[in-house]
Amino acid sequence: MNLLNKFKDPELCLNILDQIKSEIQGEFRFMEVCGTHTVAIFQSGIRTLLPESIIHVSGPGCPVCVTHDREIASYLALAEKDLILATFGDLIKVPGPGGKNLKAAQAEGARIKIVYSAFDALKLALDHPQDKVVFLGVGFETTAPTVAATIKMAAEQGVRNFSVLSFHKLVPPALKALAADRDIQVDGLLLPGHVSTIIGLEPYRFLAEEYQVPSVIGGFEPLDILQAILIMIKQKNKGRPEVVNNYKRVVPDQGNAKAIETMYEVFRPADALWRGLGIIPGSGLAVAQRYEQFDAALVFDQELPQVDEIPGCKCGEVLKGLISPDQCPLFSTRCTPANPVGPCMVSTEGSCAAYHKYRL
Repeated sequence: MNLLNKFKDPELCLNILDQIKSEIQGEFRFMEVCGTHTVAIFQSGIRTLLPESIIHVSGPGCPVCVTHDREIASYLALAEKDLILATFGDLIKVPGPGGKNLKAAQAEGARIKIVYSAFDALKLALDHPQDKVVFLGVGFETTAPTVAATIKMAAEQGVRNFSVLSFHKLVPPALKALAADRDIQVDGLLLPGHVSTIIGLEPYRFLAEEYQVPSVIGGFEPLDILQAILIMIKQKNKGRPEVVNNYKRVVPDQGNAKAIETMYEVFRPADALWRGLGIIPGSGLAVAQRYEQFDAALVFDQELPQVDEIPGCKCGEVLKGLISPDQCPLFSTRCTPANPVGPCMVSTEGSCAAYHKYRL
């Protein structure tokens, strides 16, 4: 029997569901931080099985969704230069100022290549020594160590035509901003499993100790999610919030020390701009001075341009859990996966895309 099948076992899930129903007292509002959790909750049908008094909201856990309009504008400006832009596929469809995206820029002649990893982008640079290749670095602690390792490899090999425009973001500072915002009232946080494999348990301690928010690192199978919900409800009922690692088969409490070491050798903490959340101090990763020859922002003197927000788009409010995607006036009308207005409708992990796919 596949090990993961145990975490989908209907009988075990129903047992946890019964415990949840017996424990629930009043309305309970929790946020799943990770976009993969949002999709998993829809796919497993958990939303329809839970009591109506449990309200789900999505958080800023989709790397494409939190990419700010000004960062997209920066990508588009870079694409106009004499270089090859290497990017993950999701990012190419994210609309920027005026609705333009990288795909449109590509149609106008920009040299844009879709890659599956930063290493692919480095190979692109090695294969095209006469061209400058820039990799668009987005994502959280999950992807940043790999990008850092790629920059280290480029340095070791003496590659001179490769650089990274880093808009990487760190999850704990964003959660701190959410927890401190009095408009965002959540009774529990389902913490991201992928990010946690890198950073472990400790960086989340403040959620329980400073803000009294029950928080659980959870896996992505139905039993994982239901167990996490039950733990948060019990903590809330007892008035004893904790941060719990309920995904120990994948997430070590101490995280991945080598990945963290590599990440902070190549990058340094920097202020970052988040869609919907604004500038959060120390929530981003800029290329460290030691590796500045691989910092595309310096190499190409690239700054974040001022841009107007996309009219009518409520992605920022969705990412803060203030509204559900279907409360956006553009949802499934002007904004669809085939013609997205905001990034939450672009990414497969985006909450708007998930609502559109599983609720229509």
